[in-house]
Amino acid sequence: MLAIPFEIDPADIPEEVLPGEDPVAHTRRLAEGKARAVAGRRPGRLVLGGDTVVVRDGTILGKPGDADHAVAMLLSLSGRAHEVVSALALVEPDGCVHAGVSRTTVWLRSFAEQEARAYVATGEPMDKAGAYAIQGAGAVLVESLEGDYFTVVGLPVPLLVGLLGAAGVPYGFGGWATASEVEVRPETGAKL
Repeated sequence: MLAIPFEIDPADIPEEVLPGEDPVAHTRRLAEGKARAVAGRRPGRLVLGGDTVVVRDGTILGKPGDADHAVAMLLSLSGRAHEVVSALALVEPDGCVHAGVSRTTVWLRSFAEQEARAYVATGEPMDKAGAYAIQGAGAVLVESLEGDYFTVVGLPVPLLVGLLGAAGVPYGFGGWATASEVEVRPETGAKL
């Protein structure tokens, strides 16, 4: 959508919540850990890591372990609000890290167990925090949201653009520069 060229390189790091870790610290730690792990394998590259969790009553809901767990998660969110917390970390080629967190409140409409099971049977919820995908069939469960839609998807675009700017690589609406085309402006030191 943003015409930014990218490659996917899974970090494969443990995603457990540490004792006493709040959702913001948790997602930020994982985003930075993922970005640093991949940056170690990709020297000279900008590397973006991210993590997203769903938070209900202060409890972090990660990805469901199985179909019954997914149904239970969905039913615990039915007819009420929850928060989605997404963190991004951008590692520059020199190792400098820019990171941030975005939060959005989501209300799911009320639905019965039969509908939750039908949705889980699609397979879509199985690798999603909170067991739903707002960008997929799970959109029919969403009543409203307050905040950034893309935070719920898991890639908060305003945060991403801000991190790119902090790294001296401003977003250019399709005019994205490749690494070999980046130059430094002497008057500002900014990369173009």
